[in-house]
Amino acid sequence: MSELFGFDAFSPKEIAARVESVGVAKARLPLLSMIMLGILAGAFIGLGALYYTLIVSDPTLSYAVRSILGGLAFSLGLILVVVAGAELFTGNNLLIMAWADRQISIRDLLGNWVVICASNFVGAASLAALVVLSGHPEMNDGLIAQQYLEIAAKKCQLPFWSAFFRAILCNILVCIAVWMALAGRSVIDKVVAIIFPISAFVAAGFEHSVANMFFIPMGLMLQALDHQPLNPGTISWFGGLSNLVPVILGNIFGGSVLVGLVYHIIYRRNPTKRAK
Repeated sequence: MSELFGFDAFSPKEIAARVESVGVAKARLPLLSMIMLGILAGAFIGLGALYYTLIVSDPTLSYAVRSILGGLAFSLGLILVVVAGAELFTGNNLLIMAWADRQISIRDLLGNWVVICASNFVGAASLAALVVLSGHPEMNDGLIAQQYLEIAAKKCQLPFWSAFFRAILCNILVCIAVWMALAGRSVIDKVVAIIFPISAFVAAGFEHSVANMFFIPMGLMLQALDHQPLNPGTISWFGGLSNLVPVILGNIFGGSVLVGLVYHIIYRRNPTKRAK
């Protein structure tokens, strides 16, 4: 099938079948493996967020340059997840395809999402603690710490529906990146497939739940160490929860419904078409 497209990659129809088979395997991972891989993914996304913050904290760069370079840097997170191997909540929203094809149960689906989401939080927040203890935010005369505080404050103050719709747009691009990475047959294929959708969502300012699980705890910890955002009191656990709830819901809708179910309807819904 892929030869028809004239390049050495899996075709979209073949990708759909791969997403479903991978989804079944992910849903049936042993619990301990699922937790450990989820923690790794949270830390990997946190590393991408750290790399992003290092770049956007430079005031000598223009807004466009900071946004684009920051987006490219943030791509590190998903590259690590896909190439090194980890379980990321936003990418696992594509498990909806295996559920829609009745290969896993709703309990398998929701169980995976809950475990992976919680594990991603542990990994991302733990990395934030390590970064604070390392003194990294104090680099560049404290501008990095101030950037973390500014990012966290903006996320805590973001209105519910703005966060929700930004999260939908974010996970459309994240799941498209995962989808295209599954088309690749080499590490280079996967990296190239990931970079453009991920850098686009970051540059556009969309909301990624696991990245926020790094940024918000980071802001809270820095604030506890007497670093103050421009508007004191704007970073709080309540504000963090007010962000994560709509962002998680939006990520689920964008990745599961607008990517996973759409591709299921196109390529997998009619069994008679699969054999052709």
